[in-house]
Amino acid sequence: MIISAVICLVLLVFQSVCFFILLSRLFRGATRFPPLKPQCPNPSFLAKVSVVVPTLNEFDRIDKMLEGITRQSYEVKEIIIVDSNSQDGTREKVMEASKKDPRIRLVTDPPLPKQWIGRPWALHNGFLNSSATSEWILGIDADTQPQKGLIPSLLNFANTHNYDVVSLSPQFILKYAGEWWLQPALLMTLIYRFESSGVDAKSAETVMANGQCFLIKRKVLEAIDGYSYASNSFCDDVTLARYIASQGYKVGFADGAKIIKVRMYEGLKETWTEWGRSLDLKDAASKSQLWAECGFLALIQALPLPIIIIGFLLCSQLNFLSFYLLFILNCLLLFIRFALLLAIAPSYNFTKSYKELFFFLSPTADILAVIRIFLSAIQKPRQWRGRIYN
Repeated sequence: MIISAVICLVLLVFQSVCFFILLSRLFRGATRFPPLKPQCPNPSFLAKVSVVVPTLNEFDRIDKMLEGITRQSYEVKEIIIVDSNSQDGTREKVMEASKKDPRIRLVTDPPLPKQWIGRPWALHNGFLNSSATSEWILGIDADTQPQKGLIPSLLNFANTHNYDVVSLSPQFILKYAGEWWLQPALLMTLIYRFESSGVDAKSAETVMANGQCFLIKRKVLEAIDGYSYASNSFCDDVTLARYIASQGYKVGFADGAKIIKVRMYEGLKETWTEWGRSLDLKDAASKSQLWAECGFLALIQALPLPIIIIGFLLCSQLNFLSFYLLFILNCLLLFIRFALLLAIAPSYNFTKSYKELFFFLSPTADILAVIRIFLSAIQKPRQWRGRIYN
């Protein structure tokens, strides 16, 4: 009984500290910028943007991106598809699209240097091949679905708030029950650890970014030698954004659910394997920060539901104050978890399928999501998008 009381007291102390940290982040989220909305073309933005799209065997996913990006208006000076020698027909599809839209240009990136990861290398070469007269570089992933009015909305937001970099959180398109169950739990690991989209980070170490839609001033990229700083990062978007913020530039992260959608991975297994391996963000953080965040997630996201279940099962045996306080605290944490689930619902594309009911069961996947972060934190990725890294 004494050992149980001590364990409950220790958990209570550590969880209480994390609880107040979480509350401070959530209160800041109450003042966040509202989601960006599609905007009409603005003549003052004429030919200001070079779009860069890295591709590697994207035949099955690139159609929606091409359709959406070519619907953008005269803000777009050029659309540079940087392909890494795709073998699945991606190149042919891009060439066909270029016949309909002369802004599209296919570029093959040089052989991948040893110290580079494929994605930042492609983005870097896209920047080097872009027009010197464009003022902004917009990195877009091939699995995204840009909506009409995306780019004028981005430019207006950046100019209004004097951002040098702006990236967007998208609306996620999920199909299978397993995705609806696990993916929101994985997303929640980011929401717990960092400020929500629409909130300016307090420090460079907590800046968040999303490379799926990443707008940056050309002069900033020129000043930092393109994407070189993030050359060997598997989370190059966050690595680059935090470095840029540390250099005194202003970095924004906005809610783009109304202007860009994304279909990232196919099914539960791919979501676990592909997205899970980069969510720890270890390439963008110190080891102490990484493991502090892992501990925070374990206490604040993984443990509440198991503690509540154990509490119900053993309530007659654990008759002491620290247990009752711990049980109440974890009930509060679970309540917050469900409240956040409702808050992020607009970030998902609901189509009234019965599979979407698993979204509301995602808190039961929290412990698996946190385990995935721990596993990723202790492993270095060896394979990414079909490439093998030593």
